[in-house]
Amino acid sequence: MKRTLFLQAPSFDGYDGGAGARYQMKREVKSFWYPTWLAQPAALVEGSRLIDAPAHDQSWDDIKHEVDDKELVVLHTSTPSFGQDVRTAGLIKERNLRTLIGMIGAKVAVQAEQSLLAAPAVDFVCRNEFDFTILDIAEGVPLADVEGISYRAEDGSIVHNRDRAVLEDMDSLPFVSPIYKRDLKIEKYFGGYLKHPYVSFYTGRGCKSRCTFCLWPQTVGGHNYRTRSIPHVVEEVKYVLREMPEVKEIFFDDDTLTDNAPRVEELARALGALGFGKPGFGVSWSCNAKANVKRSTLEILKANGLRLLLVGYESGNQQVLHNIKKGLLVPVARQFTKDCHDLGVVIHGTFILGLPGETLETIEETIRYAMEINPHTIQVSLAAPYPGTFLHAQARENGWFDDGNDLLTGGGNQIAQLSYPHLPAAVIFDKVEEFYKRFYFRPRKIGSIVGEMVRDFDMMKRRLREGVEFFDFLRRRKEAA
Repeated sequence: MKRTLFLQAPSFDGYDGGAGARYQMKREVKSFWYPTWLAQPAALVEGSRLIDAPAHDQSWDDIKHEVDDKELVVLHTSTPSFGQDVRTAGLIKERNLRTLIGMIGAKVAVQAEQSLLAAPAVDFVCRNEFDFTILDIAEGVPLADVEGISYRAEDGSIVHNRDRAVLEDMDSLPFVSPIYKRDLKIEKYFGGYLKHPYVSFYTGRGCKSRCTFCLWPQTVGGHNYRTRSIPHVVEEVKYVLREMPEVKEIFFDDDTLTDNAPRVEELARALGALGFGKPGFGVSWSCNAKANVKRSTLEILKANGLRLLLVGYESGNQQVLHNIKKGLLVPVARQFTKDCHDLGVVIHGTFILGLPGETLETIEETIRYAMEINPHTIQVSLAAPYPGTFLHAQARENGWFDDGNDLLTGGGNQIAQLSYPHLPAAVIFDKVEEFYKRFYFRPRKIGSIVGEMVRDFDMMKRRLREGVEFFDFLRRRKEAA
């Protein structure tokens, strides 16, 4: 087995762009997702090491010695971080000429040849799912015989091997939590709406929804939702409870865990049998959800320890939702939200401004909608045309952006890339700040946050820190503009 390093390279200060983030940027408050997509192959490769430099505030000088004895280095990259990751690959090659360097991630999955041409120090890139692809390479299989890669041949030409079959047996993948425990400091990982410390992992891959902007299903995960067995998931939960007792919340990071109602109900009951939802049990669970879960299902989830749902509302305008193929009706989302409020299920709602069909009127409609349904917390993003998505192709075809890779500023803040004749990018950019201020700076919302702080001293310290970070975020956006 090759001595292998899995690396999320140093990047912008506070940049949450790791191999677990659905979109990459410096967040409104300190936030880092676990590098799950790196941890998974790391769990397969015996003796490997995982370094997540951004979350651990590590520079190249802090980690450079780690590459000296490595025979294989696997870098996760993304469209925003690609330039920096290419530079890191060059530094690795300069320091250890013998090491084989590969890249994984949605960026190289859909732009394999272009990425290799732009990264002379990189020997191969992986297309689509790459867990067992990396295992083959670590075990010494010649690059010419490895399915699912594009690589640089000895004569400098780029060779595209045949695709690797999509993984169907999800139970064949080992747990990622032991890799977190071995190589990461879990207290470094924050989610503004999650208890701290938390752990996140997947119980399945793929998403049947067809949202035109969503990165992972259109590039790596696919639209077929492939799942681990419930006993397999429960065993990893038991591992976390046993070996990581400081964890206060487990987040199931499937794109839409609730899409399969019978399965999520079965999972919830299995978690309930472990003690989730029982008085005195100190760990809760949360997950991604579409805003269409039936009340009967929500009742089962809540009774068995569900605390929070991360819900992609995106827009309050029905035509915009149709335009992005969200498959969601606004009245259904309203009823779902009411049911969650009634049952005590907390919601972190996400919204996107600047999607196709957006106007000043639809933005206003969405802001009013968010205030009406009143999730506990929100995240407001700018529509981002990532390569490999339908939105990217649509934007190029219609001339809505210049096809650049600069989705972020040099400081890691999101840029409004899409611009329409009736709605320029600068206006869309400014509306994000207005959205946040109108949602949070209401007596009702301020009272809710203050009440939460008064009841819990740890929450008071956390919200005060996040308040400072949020106002710094607004300041940075002004500078970016």
